[in-house]
Amino acid sequence: MPKTPRSLSPENAPAAVIQTVTRLGANIAAARINRQWRQEDLAAKAGVTRRVIIRIEEGQLGVGIGAYVAALWAMGLHQDVAEVANPERDVEGQTLAAARLGRRVRPATELDDEF
Repeated sequence: MPKTPRSLSPENAPAAVIQTVTRLGANIAAARINRQWRQEDLAAKAGVTRRVIIRIEEGQLGVGIGAYVAALWAMGLHQDVAEVANPERDVEGQTLAAARLGRRVRPATELDDEF
């Protein structure tokens, strides 16, 4: 049986994931540059190191989501992050949930009134 990778890397990540993280990093870099901030400035405002900002802007997969959100927050761009996986916008999830309506998730249990 093949081993399951412990973390995402460019070698085992789907291309769409790599492209999305790369684009997000480039967007963060562009927003920083538009503000005429140095990487050190963004790092200080976000509460991370300059090395983390470099890794974010490069779109490296090993950077935690908290660091991305902190960088966005420091620039006032974090509001839309909470909407990324909003269940109200998840058409496929809503369709699957609607297909299950009326079906019990757990088997019925008998209630005992004896104390």
